[in-house]
Order: sequence, then C-alpha cells, then structure tokens
Amino acid sequence: MTELLGTAVAALGGQERAGQVRMAEAVAEAMDKGQHLLVQAGTGTGKSLAYLVPSLLHDKRVVVATATLALQHQLVERDLPRLVEAVKAAPGGQGLDTSHAVLKGRSNYACLHRIREGVPDDQGALEVELPSGSLGKKVLELRAWAEEETEQGGTGERDNAPRHTDREWRQVSVNHRECLGAAKCPFGQECFAERAKEKAHRSHLVVTNHSLLAIDAIEGVPMIPEYDVVVIDEAHELTIRVTQAATDELWAAEVERAARRSQRHVEGDQANDLADAADALREAIAEARPGRFDRVPEQLADALVLVRDAARACVSAYPKADASDEADAGRTQARGAVQEVFATAERMASGSDADVLWLTEGTERMPPRLCVAPLQVWGPMRDKLLSDKTVVFTSATLMLGGDFSSVATSVGLKPSERIVDGTPVAEPSVDEHALPWRGIDVGSPFDYGRQAILYVARHLPPPGRDGLVRAQLDEIVELVDAAEGRTLGLFSSRRAAEAAAEVVRERLPHLTTLAQGDAQLPELAAQFVSDPHTCLFGTLSLWQGLDVPGDTCQLVLIDRIPFPRPDDPLLSARQKAADAAGGNGFMQVAATHAALLLAQGAGRLIRTHADRGVVAVLDPRLATARYGGFLKASLPPMWTTTDPAVARQALARLSAGATP
Repeated sequence: MTELLGTAVAALGGQERAGQVRMAEAVAEAMDKGQHLLVQAGTGTGKSLAYLVPSLLHDKRVVVATATLALQHQLVERDLPRLVEAVKAAPGGQGLDTSHAVLKGRSNYACLHRIREGVPDDQGALEVELPSGSLGKKVLELRAWAEEETEQGGTGERDNAPRHTDREWRQVSVNHRECLGAAKCPFGQECFAERAKEKAHRSHLVVTNHSLLAIDAIEGVPMIPEYDVVVIDEAHELTIRVTQAATDELWAAEVERAARRSQRHVEGDQANDLADAADALREAIAEARPGRFDRVPEQLADALVLVRDAARACVSAYPKADASDEADAGRTQARGAVQEVFATAERMASGSDADVLWLTEGTERMPPRLCVAPLQVWGPMRDKLLSDKTVVFTSATLMLGGDFSSVATSVGLKPSERIVDGTPVAEPSVDEHALPWRGIDVGSPFDYGRQAILYVARHLPPPGRDGLVRAQLDEIVELVDAAEGRTLGLFSSRRAAEAAAEVVRERLPHLTTLAQGDAQLPELAAQFVSDPHTCLFGTLSLWQGLDVPGDTCQLVLIDRIPFPRPDDPLLSARQKAADAAGGNGFMQVAATHAALLLAQGAGRLIRTHADRGVVAVLDPRLATARYGGFLKASLPPMWTTTDPAVARQALARLSAGATP
C-alpha cells in the first residue's frame, strides 16, 4: 500500500508527506480489521489519495461519500482518473480492479420520459407544451442538452447541464416517487439514472454524497449497491446532511396541488376531501405561531390528522394497476404526490418524541410551512450504518476542544469504545454490540505557529443583538486598512456583512469591497482573487466553501462566535434534550456547533505552505469566557495575541511584502 501510494504521489507530481502515509496506513488497517476510524487530516495533507489508494487495494466494494459537489467533482474528474493511470503503470498494479462510478439521487439526473412525454399539469395530465417566457426558453435549452447527452453517451447529470434554477430543473427531472420504474418506462433502457446505477453495480469504488448514503443506509431505501466499507470525507458535515435528508416539509398549497392532480384519476370524493383538508391546514397554520412546538396547538393537530386520513383514503382510491397496464406517468406521479403528503402528515401527526416539529415564518416567495426533523441522528446511524459496515470518517475538523469525543458521539460512537495504542480507553466491555473505534490526528503540513496569528479583540464590548456597534466597525476598518484589502469577512448574519461592507466602502473608497448577494458566489470569488486590494464579506457559505490560497487573503475577519440562534428550532430542541438527560446542553450542542464553524472559518486563511496572515475574532468572549478554551482548542495552533497594534503591524508588513 505504501509503495503504491508513493508511486501515485510521484506520478501526480507531489511529494511524500508523513501525515498522508500515516493516514493511508491507518485507513488500510481499519478496512482490514473492520474497525471504525476517525482521522483528522489538516488542509494540504493529501487525504483523498490517502483513502483512495487503500480503497482500490481493498478486496470488496468501497463507497466514498462527500458533502459537497466540489469535492465529488475533484475525486471523479481529477483524483481518480490520474490515480488509476498511475496505478496501472506501477509494478503489480495491472491486476487491480480500478473501476469507479459516481452515484447521485434520481432527481440529479434528467428524465427522458418527462422531457419527451411532458410534465403533469395541475390535474395530473401530461402537458408537452412548454411553459411561457424565460422559463420555457430555459426548459427548451435543457431538453436539447439532455437529448445531446443521450446521443453522446453522457451522464445527464444536473451538474453538467446549462446554468439553471431549481424551478427550471424540476421541469426535466423526477424524484423517486414520480419515477415509473425502468420496467414500465418506455425510455428505461436509455435512462440516465438507471445507467448510473448499473455502472455503480459494475464498479469497485462508488463515489456518492452524504444524503444518498443516509437514504440508503438509514432510511432503508436501496440506492447503493452492496458494499463493505464507506469512507466519509468532509465528515464534520455528516450529521447536518443526514438530518437534512430526514427532514420533511408540508404546506397547504402542496396538499391542494396533490388533491387537484388526483381529481382525474380518482372517481369518488376522496380528492375533494383532500382539498378540504388542505383548507383546514391553511387555517390552522395561519392561527399558529412560527417556531418550535413543544406542544402542538389543538387546531393544527386536528388539521394534520385530517390531511393524513384524507391522503390515505385518496391513495387507496387510485385504481390498482396490474401487470398488463401500460405505464401512466400522469397517474404514477399524481399518486406519488399524495403518498408523499400522507407520509409527511402521518409523521407530523404521530407527535413522536424522536422528532422536532416547527413552523417557519414564511416569506413573499414561500408560504409558512411545517417542518419535521429527527431530534438526533446518532441512534439510527449507529444501528443501521455503523453496526453493519466499516466506516472511516475524515476531515480537517474532527477534534473539537482538542478531542474526538464530540464528533464521535454525534455520529453514534461512544467515547468508552475508543481504542488507543491497541487497548480500549474504558474497561473491556462484555457488550457484544460494542463498536470499537480509533481516532488519530495526522497533523498538518503547515507551520501554523509561524504562518498565522490568531488575534482576539479582547478590548471590544461583547456583541449584542442589535448587530455591529461602532467600536467593532472601527476595528474592521483599521484592520482592513492595514491589510490594504486582502480580507475575507465572515459574519454571523447578512445584515452584519452588509453593514460592515457599507462602512468600509465609505471610509476606504480606494479598496474594492464586495458583499455576498452583489453577484453569484463564483463571480465574487473570481473578482476577489483577481484584485488583491479587495474585501469580500459574507455569511455561512463563505465560512466553509471558499478556497483562496496566496496573497489574495491575508486577513480573515470573524465578527462573533458563531453560536446557533437561540430560536433555532432543531438545535434548541437538541440542547434542551441534552440538559434533560443530565448533560450540558450548551457545551454539547451550542459550543460544539460554534467550534466547528470557527475551525472551518479560520481554515480559510492558510491553504498552502506560502500563505501568511491573521485570523481576527472581534468577539472578546473567546478570550474571557470559560468556554473560550474549548473553542480555541478546536482551532489550528496559531500564534495568539490580544493586542490590536500587533495584528495591524503584522498585516502591514505582509501587505508591503505581498506579490503584486
């Protein structure tokens, strides 16, 4: 394995890194022993090769699951093809099964039936006519692209399609409930989703995403061919993605539309009864207060039961299809819509303690809607994934507070089951259901103590609820001025980002200041990279999704510790449940959430050996609060100061020496 890794690294023009070798050896051992592994590997370690090489050498199928499309693309279009080429040229590599495939949810592929036969209208009849205006023009473009993909043997994946919106894509795709199935669909032989599944079944290595993994393993919907090991990259995001996959939504207009689509397929009054239930739900939602329900209001509880019962009756009233029936896409998709309404309403009406139910505020574009999500996901992950497969979790951010316990617990592993130096941390258990695991930190190739400064603005007032105060804005201007731009500002809200951008534009007009929302994120990132005298201010998507190495970014500003909002329905429920179980809900939920985001945000600064800069946290609680030590222990080991003059002088020196 080590020899093959060395060959691959050399072929790809890289250099051997001790952390990469150590990680690859640990991954190979975990796969061999069938033992779970958490491995923290800092940016620049080369962790994708460190798990791909052992995966190719493993004797059974391996699944790699990522959180982001960017990493999925990197693996499938860059890392794997180059690795396979290197492996085949290596001594002894010719006999390896290097077949690989990418697999996504059905709605990520264009549907040829929907493109050629039409989209169901509100009565469930197929409508081949294009929508009017710009929507119709875009749908026509997507249809032409899909036909071209068919002719050229393409994948029909959404990521390869011409630029489009979610609404436009829905005109050319279906979800798993709307699909006719390959056996009944006249275009089943050409189907992009079916071809992707077939290729996955023929492949040794399958690349997918966290959500599809959750649906396959936890919800029990077979999506991925049988496998032995799963490597979960970007594992710090796993619980969020699993929660999202298990979250359902319901609103009155959706129920109403399902009723309308059923009217031409159901002979009795069941469709009308479902429409009446939609009216009752609309009234109940209008009377309810947005936020989490500790106890569901009686009117809303009654409306949910009404929707559930009406949807069940409507599904039952659909004519039974027999084997001789020709596929009726309109009927299949209309029935699927009612089944979805029934499943969601049944879940919400059950009032299970395992779920959290809340009502959103609603906006001009989106009406208020009910949401239901699991209170926790570690139980299902433990029972349905970890107990059945060998799992390798990896990320640059797995040790929170300097320890693996928080992340391990969140994914379903117990700290008492950890093995260190070959022996369990706790007394050996006789529990046959124990799941032993190891946690290793292979370090980072970067020297954070020399490359980065963590500046905590201890002299500032603690942040309040009313956004940025004058002292914070003054501090931002002084730091940005010292850096002469080159600043990525990570803010807790869009309002704070825009307020900071407005002040910097006004007081430092010689710099270019961009705010999230001014343009699409790729355009903003490109502009940020092209001109060093630029600041980019934004919110959550910048905290985790931006990679800007070099002199472009020498200052990362963080306005406040990113604790979850007190009114966040799901995290507040999890915090309350942790307190009720005798734990410390604040530390287990809020502080852990903040530590993860802080580590991700700070990680935007140092991306290569040549990078230098300052991470400035404008929240004095990082230096003064009792939990500050936990949060700082989650960050890279940067040199730390609370002196603003030191931070400004360092930025000025870096700016003076920056490459034009």
